[in-house]
Amino acid sequence: MTEIINLLFIGDVVGEPGYNILQSLLPGFVTKYKLDFVIANAENITEGVGILEKDAKKLLDLGIDVLTGGNHTMDKIQTHKFISEADRLLRPNNYPRGAYGKGFGIYQINNKISKIAVINLQGRTFMKPIDCPFRSFDFFHERLNGETKIIFVDFHAETTSEKIAFSWHADGRASAIIGTHTHIQTADERILPNGTAYLTDAGMTGPYDSVIGMKKESSLKRFIYATPQKHEVATDNIKIAAVFLKIDSETGKALSIERILFPGF
Repeated sequence: MTEIINLLFIGDVVGEPGYNILQSLLPGFVTKYKLDFVIANAENITEGVGILEKDAKKLLDLGIDVLTGGNHTMDKIQTHKFISEADRLLRPNNYPRGAYGKGFGIYQINNKISKIAVINLQGRTFMKPIDCPFRSFDFFHERLNGETKIIFVDFHAETTSEKIAFSWHADGRASAIIGTHTHIQTADERILPNGTAYLTDAGMTGPYDSVIGMKKESSLKRFIYATPQKHEVATDNIKIAAVFLKIDSETGKALSIERILFPGF
């Protein structure tokens, strides 16, 4: 039976401001877009760097179905046990074998027959040299064994070239590949020739009178004086950055992709 799945992916949620705007506006998004499934990148939810159990649970309590991460997922050492045991919190799948936590999951979609596979991957260019994300995806895809054709990828990477290269590698095998990490939303949303929806970066859900979510003053000092400065989450001009997708459950192909930034500039 073919079902059309309405999916929302929320770009990097930064600190308390990011949580607050989601608490206020996400219910309206659920109604407006008739959402079946919600995913959010949450690696910056706790004071802008990392994720604590209490903050992960606050986001999940908003009705978000799965939290993805990136290079800051493991930064809070006190969260290791929670990450190890959590089913709905993902860290990059291409961490070396034996690392705690999980990098993908298969989830029942709310009020639907269909299931969705979600995988979190991390790039290697200008980032920690962990295992190959391309080969990690290949191995993951083979292990699905036809359990679902709906496959969502959060590709957390620094460079546009690595993200774009990965999109061509996985075109036709993933339903959607959405980039995260830079906190700057790109305007290149499209559906690739074999049916994969793609956006280089979903952007940041958080305060935009900032330097990618952090207070301007400390960020400026870091650049001007080349010295370490305390990371502090900014507070003003808060926006939601997200991507709305429609996916055909029978083929796993994307039917549409819509980039969201609310409120706009």
